[in-house]
Amino acid sequence: MPEIRIVGTEDGTYTIYRGREVIASGLTHGQAIAHLMHEGARLG
Repeated sequence: MPEIRIVGTEDGTYTIYRGREVIASGLTHGQAIAHLMHEGARLG
């Protein structure tokens, strides 16, 4: 199963990766956490 990562960018937004694939970008911190929780629920 590919690793899911949140990466902070220089412009202050966050990008979420599944393996090497970008699944969301330009997110606020709250949006990134919510998206990560949703992905975890979907996978778990």
